[in-house]
Amino acid sequence: MLSVISYPLFALTVVLALVLSISWFPVGWFEFRPEWLGLIVFYWTFRAPAQFGIVMAWCLGLLLDILESTPLGVNAMAMALIAFLVLTVHHRLRMYPLPQQCLMVFLLVGINQMLVHFVKQLFGADTPGFSYLWPALTSAVAWPFVSGLLDSLNRKLG
Repeated sequence: MLSVISYPLFALTVVLALVLSISWFPVGWFEFRPEWLGLIVFYWTFRAPAQFGIVMAWCLGLLLDILESTPLGVNAMAMALIAFLVLTVHHRLRMYPLPQQCLMVFLLVGINQMLVHFVKQLFGADTPGFSYLWPALTSAVAWPFVSGLLDSLNRKLG
């Protein structure tokens, strides 16, 4: 698909995703916020697997751990898992139509959210129910817009 990537666009999307991950949302909407960094890890691993991989995703997850004040390594492990899973299926994922890509985003971000939720539960977080999966659903809904916008910007700048 995209063989040349725009490194300034890559840096901008990472910074924007980190800012959106810690930005204030209205209290009622906070649990519905998409997993922005997970979407960016998914996108760049999917579009440029040679340049963006597990180590980069792990480093970005560490930055998110520091920004969110979560136990060090929780988000790093989850982002590395997303990158690994995308790398294992990215050849097949390229052939999927957009609705199936949205389903894959939902599944992979959902696995990310479950892993983070499990580790936070081990550390004593008290969040019952399945509300932690809302970001997976909103990320899947946001995927067509994010991928379309980044594809067009990457074509113009790359």
